[in-house]
Amino acid sequence: MIPGQFVYHRPASIAEAVAVLAAHGDEARPLSGGHSLIPMMKLRMATPEHLVDLAGISELKGISQQGQTIVIGAMTTQADLIKSDLLASALPIIRETSLQIADPQIRTKGTIGGNVANGDPGNDMPGLMQCLGATYHLSGASGERTVAARDFYQGAYFTSLDVGEILTSISIPVPPAGHGYAYEKLKRKIGDYATAATAVILTMADGKVATCSIALTNVSSTPLFAEEAAQLCLGTSLDAATLKAAGEAAKSISDPAADGRGTAEYRREMAGVVTARALAKAASRAMKGA
Repeated sequence: MIPGQFVYHRPASIAEAVAVLAAHGDEARPLSGGHSLIPMMKLRMATPEHLVDLAGISELKGISQQGQTIVIGAMTTQADLIKSDLLASALPIIRETSLQIADPQIRTKGTIGGNVANGDPGNDMPGLMQCLGATYHLSGASGERTVAARDFYQGAYFTSLDVGEILTSISIPVPPAGHGYAYEKLKRKIGDYATAATAVILTMADGKVATCSIALTNVSSTPLFAEEAAQLCLGTSLDAATLKAAGEAAKSISDPAADGRGTAEYRREMAGVVTARALAKAASRAMKGA
């Protein structure tokens, strides 16, 4: 299939991009990596009359640390996340997750901003950002604002982004040194969306869980912040009974659709399985780093 006709824009600044989007309203769409939008345009599921390519905006790229916060520009690619020494040290779960997205060719072009902003429930980064307590920075004609990742997703492909707004960067608090982490992703083959996936960040003290954060991917129309499952882990040594209880809590909030990856029942069951696996792996890493 061939996309419909459109006018191509390549702004050099955030202000210029916002101005173009504001001028054309619903008829314009921002383009980041393009791995979601371009296929939809080829199928005529999306027919923007104006395409605003963000690739030429240097201020949207890069990874930096500001105090105890990591800031990642929206146009930073998955390949850049994987290569970053700063992330490898402070937030290794991001590299672990990025390495499970698609394949090297796609990771070279795919951006973190595109992954989190389009609201695709199968994308890996939205759930991870919820687990990490990330904040999204948005810019539009009305100015700048921030939205917590845990409040951003409203339904499949529906987010808090207003018409004409773009996501410019992501702020992530640095977890304590020696924290445990894991992104467990069950998939049919390399590069596939998750049948079910779970991100975990935790800390251990005297052999017991001191803090814990859990989020689920692709088992609902949005990523799921599994607060009850995390609470069940606090103060425990993550024994078998606790892992089972946390898995059951993760299952209870899951509402997957039946698709080529399995029945709804199977995918819901796998949400519990990958949650228990991620918790066990994260705890093991935390204990080794203690």
